[in-house]
Amino acid sequence: AALNPWDVMLCVSGTAIACENALVVAIICYSPALRTPMFVLVGSLATADLLAGLGLILNFVFQYVIRSETVSLLTVGFLVASFAASVSSLLAITVDRYLSLYNALTYYSERTVLCIHTMLAGAWGVSLCLGLLPVLGWNCLHDRAACSVVRPLTKSNVTLLSASFFLVFLIMLHLYIEICKIVCRHAHQIALQQHFLTASHYVATKKGVSTLAIILGTFGASWLPFAIYCVVGDPDYPSVYTYATLLPATYNSMINPIIYAYRNQEIQRSMWVLFCGCFQAKVPFRSRSPSTV
Repeated sequence: AALNPWDVMLCVSGTAIACENALVVAIICYSPALRTPMFVLVGSLATADLLAGLGLILNFVFQYVIRSETVSLLTVGFLVASFAASVSSLLAITVDRYLSLYNALTYYSERTVLCIHTMLAGAWGVSLCLGLLPVLGWNCLHDRAACSVVRPLTKSNVTLLSASFFLVFLIMLHLYIEICKIVCRHAHQIALQQHFLTASHYVATKKGVSTLAIILGTFGASWLPFAIYCVVGDPDYPSVYTYATLLPATYNSMINPIIYAYRNQEIQRSMWVLFCGCFQAKVPFRSRSPSTV
């Protein structure tokens, strides 16, 4: 079959996603200093995005090399589970940021570690179940009328996935609003103690709020068009609409390592150690607060 340019772009996007996130996973696994709960969450996100990138590559290969409905079903299930794990990991990171500010005095405790591991276990468990649903029979291979804009997923299946995304997005929006309130309240308390709000405090507060807006805006701009189209779209519509909304959604997995990993000083130092050993081992690693990652 002739190559579809959209499929090629998805494969290229998957390759870039896999390479970026494979580096993050390798750095976190290689560096003992990056074993804190904060980096466990970042590693979970990178692993999910890595699997999503590999899924896009496999989907392209199997679509043009091994044309099989069964293989296509397995690939789609793998992609659903991977992207669901990515979104769930983003939610877990948001919850962790909120807890690090709301419970700052008790954040660095064994209870927090247990909470994070429980969140990740639940996130990956739910993601795996969502990926298995089409494989276990919730598909439209034998009922074309039930197909959605993402074949072989059914309309009810993509509606469930979209509703889950909207719920996650609303929870993240609420938590980031609360985080902004806490940050502004802290800045106000500092100003009262020092009798005035210094320029550095104002800049830091503004930068923190802007960063949160960029994170949430990037996430929403990437996924909202595809989630909305899955609900309102019809399988009889031209496939270009599906591709045009799905491709930006994959870009979120490409941007995630830049936002959550490569901007972090500890990961930057570990990259120097991993590739050229330029960083002196005598300089201590100091994990920053999750709210600044």
